[in-house]
Amino acid sequence: MKKTRKLRVLQLLPSLNAGGVERGTLEISRALVEAGHESIVVSAVGQLTKELFAHGAEHIELAIGKKSLSVLFFILPLRNILITRAIDIVHVRSRLPAWLLHLSLIFIPINVRPKIVSTVHALYSLPKYSEIMTKGDRIIAVSKTTEKYIHANYPKCPRNKIAVIPRGVSEEEFPYGYKPDPLWEKAFFEEFPNLINKKLLLLPGRITRLKGHHDFIALIDKLISQQLPLHGLIVGAKDHRRLGYFQELKSEISKRNLDEHITFTGNRSDIKNIYAMASIVYSLSIKPESFGRTVLEPLSLGISTIGYNHGGTGEILSTLYPNGLVRLRDLKELIVKTQLLLSNPIKPCINKQYSLESMTSQTLNLYSSLI
Repeated sequence: MKKTRKLRVLQLLPSLNAGGVERGTLEISRALVEAGHESIVVSAVGQLTKELFAHGAEHIELAIGKKSLSVLFFILPLRNILITRAIDIVHVRSRLPAWLLHLSLIFIPINVRPKIVSTVHALYSLPKYSEIMTKGDRIIAVSKTTEKYIHANYPKCPRNKIAVIPRGVSEEEFPYGYKPDPLWEKAFFEEFPNLINKKLLLLPGRITRLKGHHDFIALIDKLISQQLPLHGLIVGAKDHRRLGYFQELKSEISKRNLDEHITFTGNRSDIKNIYAMASIVYSLSIKPESFGRTVLEPLSLGISTIGYNHGGTGEILSTLYPNGLVRLRDLKELIVKTQLLLSNPIKPCINKQYSLESMTSQTLNLYSSLI
């Protein structure tokens, strides 16, 4: 980045709990501090707040993602932060915080308002409500899929305002050929002894209806009927608002007599190690996703990954691992592709296209261009 002067950048998001938006916020915050700029994050407190402090950023606690009319009380405090801290850039990453920012700017003279950057992280429903994400000075689309979504839903949004900056992963955090520590591996198999000596097929992601769990269960059922020594592993947090769906999955597994062949681990902080243990990782979302971090991470480690050919998943696989592409909800092709990769593993190419360094440098350059 060609640095003209020290920047004071404020990022807005609902909270700092685990998730792709939160991780991206921390990555940009760290890059800002390392480049000599000032990084401030406004959100509710979460499990990643300590990580923010650790690299020298500042956190201001405001529950700006709270879905209640009381959230309107944060408009003036937010306005005061923008003025008293002389913020240069506000980077907003979620719709409700974007609306609060929009309302707070009404009380600030145009000539002293900060520049606004928004990142469209998702293919949002409720297009009119979501249009606020296109009102900034610049808009970051996390994939070409996201850029197409913006063009299709917000045709009045000037195309030259949009910058496609794909998210990336750190080569240090996800090194190609990574192997877990033997002590971790021993503890993992002690926790899940029925996984020992099995080829692990992994479906990561939250337990929600869109993630394709039924297709994964059907896949495991077919492969187990062929006496293959494998085990299906579903890693992700249950959605406590939709526990009925989780019970639905458990019932289907039992109905197919797969209780000994599919394991739910819940949310795990050691997902990198679990990726590295897997023979194949899957992304089977039945609706297109804006990016697909759970595709990029295992591919970066050198792990075979299979996913439906749409959205961000299709983009990443087309670039890094075309062998893993499967037509949407084509169970026959999914089974055949899995059998082929189990019998004749094909390593992904090394990830050079989706690097964390590229993502952070492009974002900081965009900030600089606005000043």
